[in-house]
Formats: sequence, C-alpha cells, structure tokens
Amino acid sequence: MKAVDLMKHISGIQTFKKFGRVTRVVGLMIESQGPESSIGDVCKIHVNTVKHGHQEILAEVVGFKDEIVVLMPYTSLREISIGCLVEGTNAPLEIKVGPELIGKVLDSMGRPIDGAKLPKGLSTVPTEEDPPNPLTRPPINETLEVGVKAIDGMLTVGKGQRVGIFAGSGVGKSTLLGMIARNTKADLNVIALIGERGREVREFIERDLGPEGLKRSIVIAATSDQPALMRIKGAFTATAIAEYFRNKGMSVMLMMDSVTRVAMAQREIGLATGEPPAQKGYTPSVFAILPKLLERTGTNEFGSITAFYTVLVDGDDMNEPIADTVRGILDGHIVLDRALANKGQYPAINVLKSVSRLMNHIADKEHVKAAEHIRELYFTYDKSEDLINIGAYKKGTSREIDEAIYNEPLITSYLKQGFMDKISMQDSVEELVKLSNGGAR
Repeated sequence: MKAVDLMKHISGIQTFKKFGRVTRVVGLMIESQGPESSIGDVCKIHVNTVKHGHQEILAEVVGFKDEIVVLMPYTSLREISIGCLVEGTNAPLEIKVGPELIGKVLDSMGRPIDGAKLPKGLSTVPTEEDPPNPLTRPPINETLEVGVKAIDGMLTVGKGQRVGIFAGSGVGKSTLLGMIARNTKADLNVIALIGERGREVREFIERDLGPEGLKRSIVIAATSDQPALMRIKGAFTATAIAEYFRNKGMSVMLMMDSVTRVAMAQREIGLATGEPPAQKGYTPSVFAILPKLLERTGTNEFGSITAFYTVLVDGDDMNEPIADTVRGILDGHIVLDRALANKGQYPAINVLKSVSRLMNHIADKEHVKAAEHIRELYFTYDKSEDLINIGAYKKGTSREIDEAIYNEPLITSYLKQGFMDKISMQDSVEELVKLSNGGAR
C-alpha cells in the first residue's frame, strides 16, 4: 500500500465508537436516543437472546424526530427490545463485488443465498452512487442484440439504452427476461428479482434462465416476505454491481423485475416515517427515488449498462402513477398485451403500443423503413379488425386494408418466437426486410 493511501486509511479509522439506546419500537421503525449519525448510515443493534446469544442486527438511519434517531432494520424486529445498544458506523451500506461473483445468487446485502462464503479478493463498493455526469455520457450509436425477433426487428435496442417492460401479472415478463438473458450479446447479465414469491426465484433461475444463462449472470434476489428496506437495497445492490463491471469497460445487461415493487417498498418506508400519501397512496419519496435509481444505468466513459425494468401495472392500466413516471424517465417501453397472450402469441409484445426512442438513430435506413412499413400494415389491420371479423368489409374496397389482411398472419408469425429459440439479429432483420418487400401481393 502506498504511503498516501496508508495515511488516508489510518485517518479514516475511528478511535472510539458511538453508541445509543433503543427507546421505542413502533410498527416498522426503531427509535433510538443516539448515536450521532446521518441519513443512510448503517447502525448495529446489539441483541442478547437465550436462543441465539449475542447478535448484531443491521439497521439503517431513515429519519430523525427532534433528537431521536429513526432506524429501519434489514431483518425482523422480533428480538429487538427497549435498551438495546445501538452502535453507529458513520458509513452507508457497502458490498463486495468482483468477477468471482459471476454465476452466483446473492441477497440484497451481496451475500450468497446458499450460505457459502464470499470469495476472497473482492472490491468494496457503496450501494448508492450518483448517476454519471450528463456531459460524460457517450451517445448511444451501437445496437445490442437481445435474441428476440420482435425486439431486434421492430424495437431495436442500443448499448446503454434503458427500456421498460410494462405488463399486468401473468403475461410473460419473467419469461421474456429469461429469453433476453440467455440470448443477449452483452458481456454480463445482472438480474434483480425484487419482491418475487420465494417459489418463483428458483423457478426463474432453473427454468427461465437455465444453466447457460446463469454462467454469465449475477442474480440478486429479495423476496416479498423480506422487509421493505431489503427489497429497496436489492435494487440498489444490483445497480452497484452493474456499475462496477461497467467501469471495467464491459457491456452489462441489467434486468430488474420489478421496479414497481421497489416503489411499493419505498411507499411502506415513507408512510412509516410520516410522509403524506400523494398519488394513489404513493409518497413523495417514491417519485424522488425512481430517477435516482434509473438514471444510474446507461453509458459512461468506460462502458455501458443496457437496462430492462419490468413495470407491473395494476389492472393493465398503463397510465397509473408508477408506470407513467417510469415511462417518462426511460428511453423506450415494451408493452405486453394480455389479449395477445390469450390468443397464444408469445412473447405477447404489442408493437403498436411499444417504442424504442433510439431505433431511428442506431438502425440502418433499410431496417427502419421495413419496420415502419410492417407497423403501418399491422395498424391498418388492427383498426379494421372489427369490420373484418363481422364480415362488414368487402374485399377490394381499400387497397391498404386488402394488403393488411393478406400480411396479418405473416406479421403475427414473425412476432411469435419459441421460448428456447435463439435467433440472431441479422436473421431477424433479414426476415423483416423480406416480409416488408414481398408482403403485398
């Protein structure tokens, strides 16, 4: 270690510890008289029980009331009692990260879920960082293959683009993420499963991701039974891991399922700390935390993080507060349509309601022209579908509708893809251009 670094390390060592005591436990919160600390600092609550002996429960400072420190634990409140010592660390949550984590499944604190020890030689990084300076972000000018025809062909994504996947429950969000994780040309996948059922975590890893996908992925899981703070930290931990590899010059694919459950967890914390409910019960801090989280991905001077965030919309309402806020922050959105899923079209991507804001800038002119033509044909058929189905449309009345009727089954066939099918972007684009050029009779 260099002399300058050594001096910095020595100067940062605390020569004494700061303590406080638990004075009150209310709902999800712990109130403590001391220690001196700041918002976001981690504290250790010392607990002594007959069953487990001495334990240290980690908690985070989330607010203050007069001179009382308000804490929220990362685990259960069950064994915390009045008078427990609260030790301040004067530091935010940090995690260990490195290439040795690839292929592992971690919790929100960056620890292996299977109980194994972390490998040696990992670097320490904070879970919360500022987004890159806007002027240091290189423009996105390179496409990224994801291996899904409907996306590569009709909604082309660039390296460093951030896209939302909007859908109600049970329409195929996790399945689509699994397809992207297995087929993408990105160097590494970082997958955050936030608020999932415990059963679904293993199912996603074994069925949707598979051994091939896991070999090039790091999975962070925070199940629905865990405290709200752990669910939020799962999202920030996954983002911090993706940032670490981006800074190493890699092209990283970050997938988060779902950002809606992150917002719900923040709503729990906000209401518990006394924030007033705003839109549909969501507190103001929810709408403050979303851009801080989502803006951290994208490009910087070293590498890129291409991000897919799923948004669980209540009752398929695409204009509910979280969906509307996220859509305004991201660089595109993919809408999964329940009506298409009910007809057996998978992935159930509604290309008429979906958009990639960067496609026109990163795809070649022939590709863009073909995609626009196919979109026009599909829109024409969709607009006239009711008339066609009841027999009110007479063939020959409109050349555009006749062309759309002829091409509709071909377009639908193009948009369908088997769960285990891997199709290159080149093949997807060639098929799309061929369909556009030879579609009309």
